[in-house]
Amino acid sequence: MARIKNIDLPKDKRVVVGLTYIYGIGPSRAHEICTNAKVSEDIRVKDLTEEQINALRSETDKYVLVGDLKREVEMNIKTKMEIGSYQGVRHKKGLPVRGQHTSRNTRTRKGKPKTIANKKK
Repeated sequence: MARIKNIDLPKDKRVVVGLTYIYGIGPSRAHEICTNAKVSEDIRVKDLTEEQINALRSETDKYVLVGDLKREVEMNIKTKMEIGSYQGVRHKKGLPVRGQHTSRNTRTRKGKPKTIANKKK
C-alpha cells in the first residue's frame, strides 16, 4: 500500500488519480509529479515498486501540501478578517466571499430561509 504524506492512496486507481486524494494536489500537479518522478501514469497504485513510491514521495516533498497548506489558508483568511477587508467581513458573516448572489442559493452557509415582513409564499 502506498502511503504518501500520511495519506493512503487507493489501491485500484491509477497513480495520477490516486495522487489527487492528497490535499493540495490536483490533476495537473499529479501529472507533473509523475513526469518528474519518471513514473508511468497508467500504473495502478498497487503495482508500484518501492523505488517508484520513494520517487513520488521525494517529488511531493517539494510542495506545500496537506496540514501546512490548510494552516496557510486559514492564516490568510484570519489576516483578511483582522484587517477588515471585504472578503474578511464576508468570512465573518458566513456569506459567500466571491461575489455569488445570496437571495436563492448559499443556504448551506446562511441557514434556513427567513420570512421577511410577514410575506406570504
